[in-house]
Amino acid sequence: MRVITGLSRGRRLVTPAGLDVRPTADNVKESVFSIIQFSVEGRRFLDAFAGSGQMGIEALSRGAASAVFIDSSKQSLDAVKKNLAATGLEKNARIVKGDTLAYLSSCGECFDIAFLDPPYKTGLLQSALELMPAVMSKSGIVICEHPADELLPEETGRFRLKKNYKYGRIMISVYSDKDVEGL
Repeated sequence: MRVITGLSRGRRLVTPAGLDVRPTADNVKESVFSIIQFSVEGRRFLDAFAGSGQMGIEALSRGAASAVFIDSSKQSLDAVKKNLAATGLEKNARIVKGDTLAYLSSCGECFDIAFLDPPYKTGLLQSALELMPAVMSKSGIVICEHPADELLPEETGRFRLKKNYKYGRIMISVYSDKDVEGL
């Protein structure tokens, strides 16, 4: 696992040991950032269910203004801290230890891009997706990674499913405001 491009291009990232964290494959990560390539610079990025933090770190490397990393696992957040230090990107990062759903329910922050990749088939993705409209900017983009056989809603609040991208057994679903064209 590595940073694909930007300030920290080529830096290797660590991942927590064990089977609890399932890092996004480099080819899927590269595809996600190809989808949002012109939307990252200067934006506020949320890496929910962060794991190793690779998605938020990639966003920071590509010029995101800031990134918030949320995870309930101390082991995962230790990996995020190590990865931020190794890439030199910790200045614009904030790490939150806790339950992602509780955080989203009460954070009062506004993000431009959110990446949601919770443990598969637990209902956490659907629950988090319902909370996203309250924490996203008008031009916000919500990206969900999930099993290809798991269906997500067409709409959640003011957000509409714009497109699905399938990579083997993995699906990337991209949501944006119903009134915003594109993607």
